[in-house]
Amino acid sequence: MRILLIEDDAAIGDGLRTGLSRLGFTVDWFTDGQTGFTALAAAPYDAVVLDLGLPKRDGLDVLAQWRRQGRDEPVLILTARDTLDERLHGLDSGADDYLSKPFALAEVAARLRALIRRRHGKAAPVLTLGSIVLDPAARTVTRGGQPVELTAREVELLELFMNSAGRTLSRATIEEKLYGWDDEVDSNTIEVTIHRLRRKLGSEVIRTRRGVGYALGADGDAGGHDDTGAQP
Repeated sequence: MRILLIEDDAAIGDGLRTGLSRLGFTVDWFTDGQTGFTALAAAPYDAVVLDLGLPKRDGLDVLAQWRRQGRDEPVLILTARDTLDERLHGLDSGADDYLSKPFALAEVAARLRALIRRRHGKAAPVLTLGSIVLDPAARTVTRGGQPVELTAREVELLELFMNSAGRTLSRATIEEKLYGWDDEVDSNTIEVTIHRLRRKLGSEVIRTRRGVGYALGADGDAGGHDDTGAQP
């Protein structure tokens, strides 16, 4: 899940970027309102963490302009502006959630996961595909009740596909969702990770749409079959 973070406090911004990255988020961090405003259109972000007291452009102005443009990415406001009127103003300007400073990293992560679930129309805190269950908060995967050892990147990729059920994702889209601006991606990284997921969870779990991309398939334990081949 790729997050746009707009926060001018260096300590808070660095702490959020580092902490959320460890919890499975890909985070792009910007420190002023104008740069953050334009960044939203440059990548497929799943949610935004937005400070209000920003240099160059106030956070509420940024948010209001996004909404006027029709942008619907979930926005979590993080701010020291803690009066009731200010919270109401933020929510009425288009924010989806509001958290006052100081805050706990775990709560920021939990609120982001809830916002992203809501955007994907999913109420349950876990994702399922047949007997495969992914817990985004715990970063764990089971199949038939048995734990499956996946790397952090494999969990992120599986979560992306499970949140995108019914859609075909191009290689470029997958890279944009899983990697930030500063990340270096080898030419076959996505294919290798998909191959490893198929090996651990069954060849049916991700299907190749030749010439187009990849899509969530079926869990073999639930009677699915792979009609496109198991190799990336």
